[in-house]
Amino acid sequence: MSQEDPPSLRSPQVSGTALDGVSATTLWTLHNRGSEAKRSDGVIRDPWAVTLLDTISYDYLKFGKPNQSHGLRAVAFDAAARDYLTAHQKASVVALAEGLQTSFWRLDRDGVLDETTWYSIDLPPVMELRDQLLPSDDRIVALAQSALDRSWMDRVDATDGVFITAEGLLMYLEPEDALGLIADCAARFPGGQMMFDSIPRWFSARTLKGFKLSSRYIAPPMPFGQSADEALALAGTIPGVRSARDVALPPGRGLWRLGSAPVMDYVGPLRRNRPSITLLEFG
Repeated sequence: MSQEDPPSLRSPQVSGTALDGVSATTLWTLHNRGSEAKRSDGVIRDPWAVTLLDTISYDYLKFGKPNQSHGLRAVAFDAAARDYLTAHQKASVVALAEGLQTSFWRLDRDGVLDETTWYSIDLPPVMELRDQLLPSDDRIVALAQSALDRSWMDRVDATDGVFITAEGLLMYLEPEDALGLIADCAARFPGGQMMFDSIPRWFSARTLKGFKLSSRYIAPPMPFGQSADEALALAGTIPGVRSARDVALPPGRGLWRLGSAPVMDYVGPLRRNRPSITLLEFG
């Protein structure tokens, strides 16, 4: 089976209703990413996301109209992982709460995973769906467990470096759990990197009151919010975090392109109240 050419199924054959709560948000991100990948002018090329979207039977429209957000986020994460793996060709990748992300196949298409071990971590219902729908690969180690269950750390070969992703994870954790996870990763994997995205505090507060994506779907609470500058300050507050870098979204279409313009960050209120992506380096 070619990774460049996933199978195209004529009708949905697998139900996504086994996923609920926070786990169901992986279908929200899949809806956005897969819909974007279907466009001729899409911001991401992701054949496996398209296949998953077409194969999993689910009421995706309850998430509202798809947008570019998660496609652009995925491209930003891919770029940072590609840079690290180019410099550390035998490094491991740890994808915490990976959901239905298909980063492995996008990066493999770029030829940077030949000597990499990829640790895919998520709760059992999600991992069962991944196992059912995505191709197996000897480089992938699937671990059906919570990212907060630190036993995954014992499985990771960190000899040649580690790149850890927490894409769409930390905001769903309590602040002490999110910061504790970062601290434990920094202590355990010196020389590695960790990348995560954050929501601003105002949006976190809104989700705690019940944020409606549509008239039929209320997003799960997201207790952990921080600004881009608060995320950068982790380098001075968490032992082992040597540096932190704010990662901009790549340019999108229309208003998304305007929103990612560097000049927008010179306006204090806009910078403090926007989502952010942060890349930490452990020392």
